[in-house]
Amino acid sequence: MKLGVVDVFCGIGGLSYGFKGEGFDVIAGIDSDESCRYAYESNLKANFISSGIEEIAGSDISELFSRKRQDFRVLIGCAPCTPYSIYTGRYRKQRQVDERWQLLREFSRLVRSTRPDVVSMENVPRLTRHAIFYDFVRELEEAGYTITFSTVRAEHYGVPQRRARLVLFASLWGMVTLPPPSHKGCPRTVRDAIGKLPRIRAGQACSTDRLHLSRGLSVRNLARIRATGEGGSWSDWDHSLQLACHKKKQGKSFRSVYGRMTWDAPSPVITTQCLGIGNGRFGHPSQDRAISIREAALLQSFPKTFRFIEPKARINGHRLARQIGNAVPVRLARMIARAIKLHLLEVSASPDGPKPAAKRSQQLH
Repeated sequence: MKLGVVDVFCGIGGLSYGFKGEGFDVIAGIDSDESCRYAYESNLKANFISSGIEEIAGSDISELFSRKRQDFRVLIGCAPCTPYSIYTGRYRKQRQVDERWQLLREFSRLVRSTRPDVVSMENVPRLTRHAIFYDFVRELEEAGYTITFSTVRAEHYGVPQRRARLVLFASLWGMVTLPPPSHKGCPRTVRDAIGKLPRIRAGQACSTDRLHLSRGLSVRNLARIRATGEGGSWSDWDHSLQLACHKKKQGKSFRSVYGRMTWDAPSPVITTQCLGIGNGRFGHPSQDRAISIREAALLQSFPKTFRFIEPKARINGHRLARQIGNAVPVRLARMIARAIKLHLLEVSASPDGPKPAAKRSQQLH
């Protein structure tokens, strides 16, 4: 069974890489961030198209699929989640005019014009609080798709990270569901993911892995991380080390800022700001520094063999943190791919051959 995949909003390819690992033929990835090209093409061996989704026509997607014979065509994507995040919802008064809200509508346009067999979308759970999500569901239902969606815990599928994501499937052939959780009750931990890496100091790179590099710390921030215990935060500090915001009533709710991770639990969500101790609980559990680039990638379940930059390229920590933080964790991506593969195997094994299913939608719990 030949399963062709095109990935919209592909970034460096976390989602595509999971599909490749499950035996899908990844044809191309589309993203407006040209800096993702090297990682995508070198790891996926697939074409990277540097373009905004609004510039892509349905005929472009159809042409990509037609380059190889496919039994089923799968379109996957993760629209940038910034417009739907808790911070955007809280602080952006004019979010309805943010052009990024339109990206989901553009994705719907491509689905309806190309009619792939299966569609998968991954995003933040808060997306379901917005009317645009239900517009998306309605448009795909009207196009003949059966929709299923649920909030999934990445740590239940072997990602060493506490991360909740909305996963939606749309199929012309019936209902798609995720396999049962493989790690519920026994999650992979920070120790499992990064516990064997060589020790490094803040601002230092490992001699055998140049991506095992952590950001430097000021004298004052070094004193702060040293005063923070494993799993602790700024609340552990002497009053003299605390920032002015920590001493205000509203500042006491931000417990994770300047926090350390815990060895024997999954990490917090790896964000685009994960290399700084002041941006969340991104302190190493025992070493006096923030996590390194390599550690962030491993906590996102990228394998050590994944190539992020050219061998002799200058390391841009800010860019790599953004790319890694924006990626779909590879282990979660594999579970999404496996669900689609099992669904299509069942469809193809039907005695009467594939038959379109009656359209319906269902939220799974």
